[in-house]
Amino acid sequence: MASPHLPFLSFPKTPPPPPPLASPKPLTLHSPLALPSRPRATPAAAPPPDAAGAGPAAPTRGDRFLGRQLATEAAARVLAPDDAERRRRRKEKRRALARKPSGLASCYGCGAPLQTAEDAAPGYVDPATYDLKKRHHQLRTVLCGRCKLLSHGHMVTAVGGHGGYPGGKQFVSAEELREKLSYLRHEKALIVKLVDIVDFNGSFLARVRDFAGANPIILVITKVDLLPRDTDLNCIGDWVVESVVKKKLNVLSVHLTSSKSLVGITGVISEIQQEKKGRDVYILGSANVGKSAFISALLRTMAYKDPVAAAAQKYKPIQSAVPGTTLGPIEIEAFLGGGKLYDTPGVHLHHRQAAVIHADDLPSLAPQSRLKGRCFPANDTDVELSGNSLFWAGLVRIDVVKALPRTRLTFYGPKKLKVNVVPTTEADEFYKTEVGVTLTPPTGTERAEGWAGLQGVRELKIKYEELDRPACDIAISGLGWISVEPLGVPSNSADSNGEEEYDDGELHLIVQVPKPVEVFVRPPLPVGKAASQWYRYQELTEEEEELRPKWHY
Repeated sequence: MASPHLPFLSFPKTPPPPPPLASPKPLTLHSPLALPSRPRATPAAAPPPDAAGAGPAAPTRGDRFLGRQLATEAAARVLAPDDAERRRRRKEKRRALARKPSGLASCYGCGAPLQTAEDAAPGYVDPATYDLKKRHHQLRTVLCGRCKLLSHGHMVTAVGGHGGYPGGKQFVSAEELREKLSYLRHEKALIVKLVDIVDFNGSFLARVRDFAGANPIILVITKVDLLPRDTDLNCIGDWVVESVVKKKLNVLSVHLTSSKSLVGITGVISEIQQEKKGRDVYILGSANVGKSAFISALLRTMAYKDPVAAAAQKYKPIQSAVPGTTLGPIEIEAFLGGGKLYDTPGVHLHHRQAAVIHADDLPSLAPQSRLKGRCFPANDTDVELSGNSLFWAGLVRIDVVKALPRTRLTFYGPKKLKVNVVPTTEADEFYKTEVGVTLTPPTGTERAEGWAGLQGVRELKIKYEELDRPACDIAISGLGWISVEPLGVPSNSADSNGEEEYDDGELHLIVQVPKPVEVFVRPPLPVGKAASQWYRYQELTEEEEELRPKWHY
């Protein structure tokens, strides 16, 4: 009998012993699993022992702390002047910004704060009118009493020390007007600087950066419509740019304009819109340079495309021949895209004629039509200039001590101011008897009695560089200029002695003006039809041409 099948039985084997664990490798700085550890400070090596065998002790924590404190104090002493200067500048900036116009109601014609206390002072408004306008929130539409008189042709001076007035409660000092502009250098703004072409040197404001700071400047030349007929504006533009470069004033561009005929105004508007970039625009210039008239022309031109400018024309600054018409910054909503336009008080310059004559005589200093040169002598048959004195009204006296043959002086200025020629030996007596009568301004014997006279004296020695062009201009600040030029170019048949006299000789003039008035000697301004023939443009390299400001009209 076969044995039955038995299932296979298996018993688990004894598991082999586990392999011995390898000892872990120590982590090094090169291992990717290494953890960063703070490096330990290496103890400083002990100083070598001295000869006696005992070295100096290592510095303690207190010694190290004391060393750091002494170093900090030494650095503070070195930096103290810079810190003091920064604190001074911050304090000055805070003071200047405090003078920025606030929400105080002011006259829209002159910018003076409205008041009801002093009826003879700027900004005065009848109390009933003030209360009514205030109740209806219309104080920005109020014109003060002084501006109403100015708008009707009255010459109401409000700046003490100018226009023949010493000052008083109803006057604002020129220094106060300057203080009102002190905040401007700390603002981010676009500056439009105005210069009168008839009084270029007297109205230039050479230190305009004291007001404008680092803000960009657009230079606008006003009243080009007053230049003599047939004047080439290409020559004028180049002459102005050359003068600006010599004065080292960095400007964006130069524009020749006329607020009366609107010449060049469109170009200024385009430049402002391009450079404004959301900033406020400030119109800056010396007193009576034509800022208010320029703003009026600006708004009138902008009104065709900008409804905001059209609305601003209703309440625009007052125009007047009185220096100091504007007594405070006037805010004008003129731009649709943001930013405001500001008319600013004119900067009063002591060296201009307007600072010394009476307010009633001020209109005589303002030309009303194109200038026309008055020549002395007028032709070859007239007496030569040597030994004669020329009086330009009662404001200028020119003694011709020595003049080259065929030399003439051409006067460019207001037509109301006459020129008289007398022998120098009789000049003192002539001025004494005729000032206030024939020689006006000053007008009238009463003003002539209080007239200080021509105390400022300047001697000029002038040489002709070339015989086919004027030698120079003698510019009288606040009045006009006198061109020194040959009466005619000597013919080719002239003898050599005459030419040598021209080459070796010089003009000797003595110019007398009122004491604060300045006399400038400058390159001749190219006016008139013949100027385009003798004026020479500057020869510039491409780099110089690129750096010079561009001019437009």
